[in-house]
Amino acid sequence: MTLLAWLVAFLLDSLLGDPPHWPHPVRWIGNLIALLQRAIRRVCHSEPALKFGGGVLWLAVVGLVWLVSWGFLTLMGHIHPWLGWLAEVWLIYTLLAGRCLEQAAMEVYRALQNADIAESRQKLSWIVGRDTSQLEEPQIARAAVETVAENSVDGVIAPLFFLLLGGAPLAMAYKVVNTLDSMVGYKTPKYRAIGYVSARMDDLANWLPARLSWLLLSCAARLNGLDYRQALRIGWRDRYQHTSPNCAWSEATVAGALGVRLGGPNDYFGQRVEKPWIGEARREIALADIPRCTRLMMTTSLLALLLFAALRLLWLGA
Repeated sequence: MTLLAWLVAFLLDSLLGDPPHWPHPVRWIGNLIALLQRAIRRVCHSEPALKFGGGVLWLAVVGLVWLVSWGFLTLMGHIHPWLGWLAEVWLIYTLLAGRCLEQAAMEVYRALQNADIAESRQKLSWIVGRDTSQLEEPQIARAAVETVAENSVDGVIAPLFFLLLGGAPLAMAYKVVNTLDSMVGYKTPKYRAIGYVSARMDDLANWLPARLSWLLLSCAARLNGLDYRQALRIGWRDRYQHTSPNCAWSEATVAGALGVRLGGPNDYFGQRVEKPWIGEARREIALADIPRCTRLMMTTSLLALLLFAALRLLWLGA
């Protein structure tokens, strides 16, 4: 039943994505983080105090969401086994973001296809943290590809990995770790202290999934007729060409598969951030690389599901 719940949730995500008006736990979690962050800032003012407060924030939100998820599934299961199963499917479905990521990237792609640079910049700004107001078509395509490559880890591979380790409650706890990092895990003066623990814990949580992405994306490149040998080579060579210990694994692998160069300098919060280049520019990045990358990500998602399902079967068999 558990593996069937994984499969049904994966199919729901692949078909439906994340309809904007449907109830979603991550939105509720985001509201909780914002509320607690404001409360902590009212009490903590110095940098050490904000670091401590950020640690309390992390423990409180991650612990509470794990407990509520476990309690919710247990309660539904006690009412009726099928109700518990449906609750598990719903929770897992809300954790996966493959289809949503694909849709967001393809909206950028369609705007560029229609030569609407203003709309493509706006659509891109919804999924990246950099300043998009001055970007031209090649830069927009590069940013979209980078986002899909990076988020293939925390959008699908990592949630499925933690689903394997501890079921839906642990996967939901991972989603909180990732959401905390996306909300407060910045190195800017405003967030550097309060987001310190959240940023470090997100690095730790994604450590193994990011490295698995190197192999999974390379296998997916082979299945999609892309250069899997270069994916393996560039993914390994440039795996640390990023300030994050994890991001370059997937970005470098995608860059190798496509034969393009990613990374480089970008503007964040009005500040120029110099980043190393990732990959080799065997050709210039093209508009068609966006759908190529989304297909690569969706294939990787399916491979991750099959891998972790097989590991669970072996685990139960042992």
